[in-house]
Amino acid sequence: MRSAQNEKRETERLVLVDGNAILHRAYHALPPLTTRSGELVNAVYGFSTMLLKILEDLKPKYLAVAFDTPKPNFRHQEFIGYQAKRKKMDAELSQQIERVRQLVNVLNIPVFEAEGYEADDVIGTLARQAVECLNNKECSSFEVLIVTGDRDLMQLVNDEVKLFMPSRGLSEGQIIGEKEVKERMGVEPQKIIDYKALVGDQSDNYPGVLGIGPKTAISLLEQFGTLDEIYSHLDQIENRNIVEKLREGKESSFLSRKLAAIVTSAPVNLELNKCLASDYDKEKVISFFKELGFRSLISRIGGKTEKKEDRQQSLF
Repeated sequence: MRSAQNEKRETERLVLVDGNAILHRAYHALPPLTTRSGELVNAVYGFSTMLLKILEDLKPKYLAVAFDTPKPNFRHQEFIGYQAKRKKMDAELSQQIERVRQLVNVLNIPVFEAEGYEADDVIGTLARQAVECLNNKECSSFEVLIVTGDRDLMQLVNDEVKLFMPSRGLSEGQIIGEKEVKERMGVEPQKIIDYKALVGDQSDNYPGVLGIGPKTAISLLEQFGTLDEIYSHLDQIENRNIVEKLREGKESSFLSRKLAAIVTSAPVNLELNKCLASDYDKEKVISFFKELGFRSLISRIGGKTEKKEDRQQSLF
């Protein structure tokens, strides 16, 4: 997280954590780790490490976590094939989710989720509410920082909202603003849903326009600006092969854009006074870490380290 530490910061921060994205990253970044009783906890340990790094390096005034819910969301109703090719969550990961929720609870971090919506939509809604609070001058100046490994959330980036994307497992990361989105994606944040409407999304399994790749999509959006304008000016596209592909894929492209767009009106309500970071009972956190054998993390929240012989027996 060196990039975050070196970032000049004049305003306070609201950090929104994409719980599912960070949970998956933690699980895949670490080898299997078990407690003395045999409970698998590598994802819990990685998630714990990430939350502590957020508190230490990003120094948020406000902090919240968003999770997906188990039930299908509205996108599955819009398109039966949505995420149909995704592998089912590993049993070794799913069995750790409850422990992760316990961790978030002992750290007194509020959890936001909404049936029928993805965590992305919840984060998008919270970010919008935070920006509205700023614009209406109902709260003091702060920036919104979304911690995620999911590029879909790049569409939310603007002057007030940035991403922090971990790299090298969990140890480092980069703050992503509008400039970095353009460098990575080839288009500005506000054009990402139109870009995905054209190229589709293999991970979420929606098609876009068959035969339109990233280079063509970027070129079309540079020339016309939006998906709607592309279709309003097909007569200005010289390559008739591309025109034919666009005509054949029109219905698919607009469906794909709808699936790609993050909803910012999910049924959640941001209350900043309930999101104060570091507002937790240290002894409860220490007890939780001891229960799972995370003794190396205790000193990071100001707890006392054990005697040498005890440390040698600790797991992590």
